[in-house]
Amino acid sequence: MSAPTPAHRAIAVMTLVPVLVALALWAFAWPAARTAPRDLPVGVAGPAAAVAQVEQRLEQRPGAFEVHRYDDGDAARAAIQDRVVYGAVVVTPQGPRLLTASAGSPVVAGLLKDAVTAQAPAGEPVRVTDVVAAPAGDPRGSALASSILPLALAGVAAGAMVTLLGLRGSRAALALTGAAALVGLTATALAHSWLGVLTGNWWAEAGVLGLTVLAIAGAVAGFAALFGARGIAVGGLLMLLIGNPFSGAASAPELLPDPAGMIGQWLPPGAGTQLLRSVSYFDGGGAGEAVLTLSLWAALGLAAVLAGGRSARPAAVSEKSQRPAPAPVG
Repeated sequence: MSAPTPAHRAIAVMTLVPVLVALALWAFAWPAARTAPRDLPVGVAGPAAAVAQVEQRLEQRPGAFEVHRYDDGDAARAAIQDRVVYGAVVVTPQGPRLLTASAGSPVVAGLLKDAVTAQAPAGEPVRVTDVVAAPAGDPRGSALASSILPLALAGVAAGAMVTLLGLRGSRAALALTGAAALVGLTATALAHSWLGVLTGNWWAEAGVLGLTVLAIAGAVAGFAALFGARGIAVGGLLMLLIGNPFSGAASAPELLPDPAGMIGQWLPPGAGTQLLRSVSYFDGGGAGEAVLTLSLWAALGLAAVLAGGRSARPAAVSEKSQRPAPAPVG
């Protein structure tokens, strides 16, 4: 088969670049342009007749809200703190009261405030209580959302470097784990201790950040161990071009178009975002699925790296045994 000519290379560049641009615009611009609530979990609490009226108002937007009923305001508040719902409308004798959690998503908190205020009867003010407020250092959540891309880049870089430097098996796994741990410590020192973006347990946050990077790095290195150098491109595109924009870090997974929000939570950037919010702001509430997702990516990636190292050793030994013995001297 003949090697590609310069003309073929030029045609490949002219074709592939627009395709990559179109793919990037689809991945980043499509979710942003179609942001809207889709089965967004919210709670309602209070007397049955009043709650039914609130539910009817919320259901005027079909498919927008997933309504959960609670007996009283305390139960609704507990559900918010456990990250079961993003907010709740509590009907009281003094009028409706909206409970929000801007730490879970400032965008959702603002959306709920606008929606409930617009649907309230004329002349009936809605009192708003922020049950879990966003930190003073990041009231709009923009700093936390901006931190996801550097974590993804760190994970992709670690997985690629381990592969390109020729590390295999247990040495590769150790390098990936060590790099992820150091990134977690460094990122927590910056985001928690310096910027004040994170406000939870310092070491738990470092563990979450490190696990997120390890899941991404393990995936990239694991793909490379299975498919060679092209695996780096596959893993990098999956984490950066799909995982980052589909993570819902800047808004919420339930605000992204289907199936972007669901796919994003299956990938480490999205799961890492949710776990970091849970640990930093909600005392670990709602962390279970994200922990499982990140642990599976990390475990499967490292298993592929270790398996690739074991399969490479017999091949190296076989190649060495087939070399001709050196001729005797003299």
